[in-house]
Amino acid sequence: MKTLIILTHPNIENSVTNKRWIEELEKYPNNFDIHQLYKVYPDEKIKVIAEQKLMEKYNKIIFQFPLYWFSSPPLLKKWFDEVLIYGWAFGSKSGYKLENKKIGLAISAGATEDNYSLKGEYKHTLKEILVPFELTFKYVKANYHPYFVNYGADSDTQSEVIEESTRKYFFFVNAF
Repeated sequence: MKTLIILTHPNIENSVTNKRWIEELEKYPNNFDIHQLYKVYPDEKIKVIAEQKLMEKYNKIIFQFPLYWFSSPPLLKKWFDEVLIYGWAFGSKSGYKLENKKIGLAISAGATEDNYSLKGEYKHTLKEILVPFELTFKYVKANYHPYFVNYGADSDTQSEVIEESTRKYFFFVNAF
């Protein structure tokens, strides 16, 4: 069974980390389907039924995005608001279409891991910052799994550092 990667990056062509991750996954079309929200919806007009049907076809889904202001890019937030609705994702006998589906996050964070510590610049861990995602997935009865993160993506310009994060991400999605 393939894994669906929902990539939400508003400027993937100029990305370093997320672009490289996707390039690696694209080498394995029998294992991964990559759904790029900003390419599919440049006007940000989400086709809700199409997105719901897409999600229903997969048992493993990874949301991949760069961390934006301690959250996701705006199109992903809009996607959650419009796609994960009452009667489909939760709240009725016919709801809970994501129940028991394995869902995870793959994040590129610009700051270092030290910044995301109780003693660091932000005084919060990334785990704390990602609680809204965890609660969302638990609310819709999905099987939320720990996230993958590449810290320091803003400063990762060395190809060996980027390649190491790509190897680790590839291991994450294959073990998912």
